[in-house]
Amino acid sequence: MNGTHDVVVIGAGVAGLSAALESARHGLRVCLIEELLFGGLVVNVNHLLPAVAGLPTSGIDLAAELMTRVSDLGVTSVFESVTGLQTGNGLSVITAEGAHSAQAVIVASGARLRKLGVPGEAEFQDRGVSHCADCDAPLYQGQDVMVVGGGDSALQEALVLSEHCARVHLVHRGASFSARREFVEKLREHPNIFPRMETTVEELRGEEALSRVAIRRADGTSAEISCTGFFAYVGLDPNTSFLSDQSALDLHGRVMVDAQLESAIRKVYAIGAVRVGSGGQLEDAMFDARAAAISVARRLGRV
Repeated sequence: MNGTHDVVVIGAGVAGLSAALESARHGLRVCLIEELLFGGLVVNVNHLLPAVAGLPTSGIDLAAELMTRVSDLGVTSVFESVTGLQTGNGLSVITAEGAHSAQAVIVASGARLRKLGVPGEAEFQDRGVSHCADCDAPLYQGQDVMVVGGGDSALQEALVLSEHCARVHLVHRGASFSARREFVEKLREHPNIFPRMETTVEELRGEEALSRVAIRRADGTSAEISCTGFFAYVGLDPNTSFLSDQSALDLHGRVMVDAQLESAIRKVYAIGAVRVGSGGQLEDAMFDARAAAISVARRLGRV
């Protein structure tokens, strides 16, 4: 057993960091658990983040700022992989290294980028298939790449890639983008971004590395696009495999919550992209974090 806390926060993306920060501000003893990188998916977007409460608009800088504030308030932060949640006589978050007991748990484990599931996607992982334009764009300097998706993330990544690549093929199955207008309008400022609407990806092809992508248009015609980089942003899948109580999840694996953000598991709350009904924006994640921290503080009699 790795100690008892008032609240354990699972996940250190923007939602989790904000929840740890708000909980600590209410005088709670907080343990923040993260398996991978503090900051979550937001660290992959280092440009064009909306300004929120005076925080940095770079993903890495935003994560660093929140992490600094969390550390300054004495939050215990650990790098461990959560494997389960023990309920009954108290709560314990189970990890590969042990267990962390708590009076309440805030699940902020976020989501991972959804895969297209087309032939060649897995085979060319790290040999052309990437998930971070900010990280990898310089590797494709002067080359042709493809971005798949029509939301904020897809357009943001296409804009980042356009600063390095010769051509950016932006493939979207819909007739119009769902991204915010400001991102759609910015596309016009980048003539090397080529939107391909009502188009789907059929297969990634190449020999040692990715060299071309087969696409199909809405009219049934097919084509092969030459490209050496491939970035898919077609949605998110929630990180909830550690929750064995299926009654707490919807059909898509997201946590169902009430108005106080409490799940069907008593004293277990869920916020951000992992929960049903999340708005998906930074503002939404931070609002969830504040609301959950207040709910926990009230449940524990601290406010």
